[in-house]
Amino acid sequence: MVNFWNSSSRVDNKYMYVCHAEMNAVLNKNASSVEDCRIYVALFPCNECAKIIIQSGIKEVILNHATAKVSIKKQLFFTIGDLLL
Repeated sequence: MVNFWNSSSRVDNKYMYVCHAEMNAVLNKNASSVEDCRIYVALFPCNECAKIIIQSGIKEVILNHATAKVSIKKQLFFTIGDLLL
């Protein structure tokens, strides 16, 4: 049996099969669209998730905890004038 969590093989590594929670939420939604919806996140979304959130039309991001190093990621959100943080 392959140990996916510690394997050095590119195919047998867990990172080939997992995604961030934000991406998972947008892709596996229970509606036809998430436009004008809100998303709840534990930490400030990474750059890739921030782009997915913006492109999907989500209008509000509810943060449980904001980290100190978020200035670049905040710029992504603030370029969209009507996105709320």
